[in-house]
Amino acid sequence: MAKFNFLLSLLVAALVAISTNAFAPKPTFGARPSTELAVNIKVNVGDGEPIESALRRFKREVNKSGHLMELRHKRYFENSQERKKRKVKEARMRIKFERMQRRRMANRT
Repeated sequence: MAKFNFLLSLLVAALVAISTNAFAPKPTFGARPSTELAVNIKVNVGDGEPIESALRRFKREVNKSGHLMELRHKRYFENSQERKKRKVKEARMRIKFERMQRRRMANRT
């Protein structure tokens, strides 16, 4: 009888282990959203050129391309409403800076 109870408990434990693993979600290791961007920025360094100036030119090119800003926005999930608000805010700032630049150029002449 003891042997029967042992086998029965072993069978129940095995069934519980199988059933819990069968319905458990499979781990997805590559499911994180990708933050990779196709970056094709190249800076040619001259023969006598200091590395600081080449690095400064590289940073300028990266900023102009907008890859870093794109990565910052993709770091966290942003729903469509938040994206629209951000775009409106960026447009407002862009218009403000363009207006300031026009005033500077008008005062310059």
